[in-house]
Order: sequence, then C-alpha cells, then structure tokens
Amino acid sequence: MQSNKSLVCAKPGSLHLEQRPPPRPEPGHALVRTRRVGICGTDYHIFEGKHPFLQYPRVMGHELAVDVVEAPDGSGFATGELCVVNPYIACGDCIACRHGKYNCCSRISVLGVHRDGGMSGLLSVPVRNLLHADGLSADACACVEFLSIGAHAVRRGGVAAGDRVLVVGAGPIGLGAALFSRLAGGEVTVLDMSPERMAAARSILGVDAIGDGVDPAEAISARTQGEGYDIVFDATGNQQSMQAGFGYVAHGGRYVLVSVVNDTITFQDPVFHGREMTLFASRNATSGDFERVIRAMRNGDVPLRELITHRTSLADAVGNIPIWAQNKSGLIKALIVIDD
Repeated sequence: MQSNKSLVCAKPGSLHLEQRPPPRPEPGHALVRTRRVGICGTDYHIFEGKHPFLQYPRVMGHELAVDVVEAPDGSGFATGELCVVNPYIACGDCIACRHGKYNCCSRISVLGVHRDGGMSGLLSVPVRNLLHADGLSADACACVEFLSIGAHAVRRGGVAAGDRVLVVGAGPIGLGAALFSRLAGGEVTVLDMSPERMAAARSILGVDAIGDGVDPAEAISARTQGEGYDIVFDATGNQQSMQAGFGYVAHGGRYVLVSVVNDTITFQDPVFHGREMTLFASRNATSGDFERVIRAMRNGDVPLRELITHRTSLADAVGNIPIWAQNKSGLIKALIVIDD
C-alpha cells in the first residue's frame, strides 16, 4: 500500500508529519492519492488558531489534485486518472441540498476543515465530489477550487458585458473574482491597499487597480463620474472594508460579500434603500462553477504561471507554512507537491 504520510496541525502553531493508516473507503467513495495541494488563507488561519469552527488535530488541505487509486464499479473514474476534488461534502437532504445548493448545505463538511483533508498521501472522498480533469495538469487541478469561489461570486452577482465591476481585495479569491468578471465582459477595477497586490492585478489580469495612498471613495467617484459601480465584490475578510463597500455601489447595483468575517456588518439603511441595491452572500462554489473554471483553463483563459508563485514539499511545508502565514510578500498561490 502507498505511503499515507500526513501533515498534521496538532494545535495552533504546531505542525508535524506522521504516518497514518491508509483510509478505508466507505460505500460510494473513491480512494485517491494526493498530487498537489493549494495552500489557502483558511489553512493559514487554522495554523494560527483563528478559525472559529475547527477541532484539532487536523490534516488541512482542500485545494486538491488527485490520482484515482480505487473507485467503485460504474463510477466512471479510471484507476490512475487525474481529478479535481470538490471539497464541499453535502448531506444531500437539507433544504439547500433539495434546491441543488450543495455549496451552502446546512450540514456541510469541508475537507481540511470539518474533517481531515488532502495534506496526506491518501484520501477517501465521495465519488460525486470528483471531477474529470481531461487535459489539465496537476498544478491546474489544484487551482480549480480557489478560482471557483470567484467564479461562483461572479455568477451570484450576474456580471454581464459592459457592467462596471469593483473587486475589493486582490488576494487569490479577489483575483479570481476579477478574472471571471472580466471573462464575463465586465469592466473591472480592483481596490487594494497593497501596492504589490495592485501591481499584480494590473500585470496578471490587465485590469485597473486603485488603493495605495488615495481615498477609496474619492477615487471611485472620480472613475465612475460619481455614480459608483454596478457590481461590487468584497474579498477582504475585513469588517471595515465590507461596511465601506455599501458606499461604492451604484443606484440599482449589486453588492456581493465573498469573504466572511466573524463579526456584525452594519450599513446605513437610507443609503441601502435609496439606491435599491441588492445584497448577496457568496459561499463556496457548486460543481457547475468548478466546470466553468475547468473550461476556462482548457481555453487558456487562466494565467496559471503567474498565479502559482511558490512551491514546497509535504516535509518542507512544516517550516514554510509558518513563514508564509506571516510574510506574504510576492505570494499569490503556494502549492504542496506530493509526487512520491
């Protein structure tokens, strides 16, 4: 049997490798071998002890590229096939699931968060959570999940050709929202206080970027002739930013909260009603969003080479994750490479 060496976060600030018994797949599950793991902001929060709904010890990792080791007969997946994993394991029975909204299942269990994830050699996942990745590399497969969050937000916001779009926050999720807004025909501006992130948004996506050293409200007013943006996305995870975003939305516009913060968000009701704006929450992504991202990758619409900035091994991640949690200079997406 193949190695099941796992990277375990035993408690906040503590990472170590340990050899675990191979998982035994339940009925309807496939046994898969992890090839790549994207390191997400959620993983850094788990390491730092900032995740509000987590039990330790935990094997992190939900942005996954895997090879099929063993799949049930009739599943449609072949041994050795490279796949994308949808890490959102839904109950299938709650009101959200009955309406096909598995991304916001009331009893959702996310790999690497609510249950052990993919920073390990072997993993058992429901077959329905695997997606065929014909034509994609292992690197690309590991980037599908984080880009799907942006693609889902864009679908929630209904971005169409000619819409003026503002994305607040130029981290990986914000860049995904900006990318798929542009692919939908939107005229995209990114707002971020980091000059490095603004430069990345300009160079990688070719979009307008504002933020450092300017008053956001004044810059937005100047760029939109005082009207605001048709659609605003917030991908900051910052309470003050999320509240300020209400003031950036045009009359009749839409505001999509992509990030989540463990706090109360308030807004001025006269502004909200006076503009008759629509407020959306955007959580996770659906299989349809994953397929949208996979198609975009196959079409060459995703600048993967520029998005993947760092690489490490499972063993070296023990030292690298603490560094990257504190110092994200030059970091967009880091991948753990597991090829043994």
